[in-house]
Amino acid sequence: MQSYSLIAPGKINLYLEIIGDRPDGFHELVMILQSIELADRIDIKANDTQAITLHCHHPQVPADETNLAYRAAQLMCKTFPEVYANYGGVDISITKNVPVAAGLAGGSTDAAAVLVGINLMWGLGLTKPELEALAAKLGSDIPFCISGGTAIATGRGETLDPIPDLDHLWVILAKHRNISVSTPWAYKTYRQHYSKNYVSEPENIKIRRELVNSGALVSAITHQNSREIGNLLYNDLEKVVLPEYPLVAQVKSAFANCEVLGTMMSGSGPTVFALCESESQAKTVAEKVKKAIADPNLDFWVTKLSSGGIQLQVTH
Repeated sequence: MQSYSLIAPGKINLYLEIIGDRPDGFHELVMILQSIELADRIDIKANDTQAITLHCHHPQVPADETNLAYRAAQLMCKTFPEVYANYGGVDISITKNVPVAAGLAGGSTDAAAVLVGINLMWGLGLTKPELEALAAKLGSDIPFCISGGTAIATGRGETLDPIPDLDHLWVILAKHRNISVSTPWAYKTYRQHYSKNYVSEPENIKIRRELVNSGALVSAITHQNSREIGNLLYNDLEKVVLPEYPLVAQVKSAFANCEVLGTMMSGSGPTVFALCESESQAKTVAEKVKKAIADPNLDFWVTKLSSGGIQLQVTH
């Protein structure tokens, strides 16, 4: 029985537009999602019991069923009870590199890795679309994390349409350790302020989606036009998060004052990212902003955009 080590990349949003409400209580979204090389590592192995155990060194990561990775293992056990009865439970160990509660899909990518790992370990032979359908039951970002790369995400984020990979750019991530933004709060506050602009008719929703599909940002990505991509970054949630969290707004403003291609908050925040042409430029900008803000709680990461989702490292 093999154990598996999986690399689980984080993600940023290059585009996030809120179209309206859905009957299931979620929002109808159009997003452009992008994998990054900054990644967690998930080790998964059989434990010869019926139990699921989860271990992570990071104090903010729960080790019970409030953790998406734990729930991913539970879902596999419930979906394939006979295989689970045959193989038994699993030990999951998470090495955290993607910052926690940061709008970078850290929890979602760990869950995606568990689905991929158990699929391999139990010899289920599930295809990517089948894994993505399972992933959608757990959370909106998890299907994207399985395949990764660059994709347009619609619905609540679970319907994916891959577009040409964008892996030549570098990205600086900046996040305050002492700030977390509640995703439900961000969407609820947006609804309170902007629901008068919501679209509900299926035909109008389709039109709004197509505007993004055929729009300037997708065209810039297809043509690898770095400067244009930087100019066209867009996130509706900035309208409610930045006024409420001035320190997050300050980081975005500091990046904008440097020679970056573009800067934006990722998802519901609080991470702000800036796109750069090269690693050396990204490192220089990170140092500049660190000096300009001089906040001991502000952490920086320099990484590259990535064309892949969950990747495998086989161990014995």
